Amino acid sequence: MPTGLRMALSCTVAVVALVACGAPAAGPPRPSATMPAEGGGLFRGVQPWTEDVSGAPASERSAAILAALNDAGGWGNGNVLQIDFAMPVLTAGPDAPRMTVTGNADYCSGGVDCDPVPAEIPVPPGAHLEGSQDLTCDATTEDCHLLVADPGARRLYEIYQGTQAGEGLTAGGFFVWDLDRTYTDELRGPQCTSADAAGFPIAALTPTADEVAAGRIDHALRFILPNDRMKADVYVPPATHAGGPESTNPDAPPYGVHLRLRPDVDVSSYSPAQRVVITALRTHGMYLADGGEIALTFADDRTSTAKWADLGIDAQSFAGVPVDAFEVIDHGPEVPVTYECARVP
Repeated sequence: MPTGLRMALSCTVAVVALVACGAPAAGPPRPSATMPAEGGGLFRGVQPWTEDVSGAPASERSAAILAALNDAGGWGNGNVLQIDFAMPVLTAGPDAPRMTVTGNADYCSGGVDCDPVPAEIPVPPGAHLEGSQDLTCDATTEDCHLLVADPGARRLYEIYQGTQAGEGLTAGGFFVWDLDRTYTDELRGPQCTSADAAGFPIAALTPTADEVAAGRIDHALRFILPNDRMKADVYVPPATHAGGPESTNPDAPPYGVHLRLRPDVDVSSYSPAQRVVITALRTHGMYLADGGEIALTFADDRTSTAKWADLGIDAQSFAGVPVDAFEVIDHGPEVPVTYECARVP
């Protein structure tokens, strides 16, 4: 098997967890992880996912890529631009307890993509994994992500296939991002994955209810597609990896494809809160980051002050937005996948 992880099974229908939308807060609310920073979003400075692409030219292949996606069935889950609210995006304060992370039996698939373990991660009280109500998760059926931003230490910790084991956590992958670093299109390194199959920091592309309530999403969004609708064996920057894409159509969208909502799309029927999302899709767009059925990934609101239900945003808020409402931003030639991760120092 090639070196490196092949993570491409996230966001299955089973983890839609719509109950998170509007669920009552447990205890005093904590701030969302996507705190404003210089340059917008969670990270300081301008990052590939915080660039304003509203004026960038569309790719010459835009129409062909979108047509191929439409021909394959469009968005997943019945061609609906649906929202999954199951992703926890957490913030650790200075007094957050720390847990030791160790690798599971297949840690990082034997590759160098992940950070070394054992290692420590701050875990705020009440933390839970994606697809779970607590820190235990069945990694055979769920992706079990844990995303924790530590603003004091200026680090973002992301775990894939995590679950509690005794007083610590085991993980299939553990990844640490520097919130003060300006990442290039190589991110953590060419051919390297992250907790997201495409190599992105998931939390940085996941909008929170607090961001929408504040009126700004200063970063691109994350979206996913079924594996059979993504072009096999390639990715395009700023993605640095691909999971398990299967399409042999040469015009199928590759991992990392960057879609921007067209400026001529009529958005008059959307509420003010929904237009915050619309503005982000027009200004920063959305990146194809993983494989699965539910297209959009929004943060679980259990740890945010604002609640999605109060904002009038639910799983179907953008269900009527078709593939043709977008255009593709060109980020250069496709990169053949080798799964031979070369970490950037």
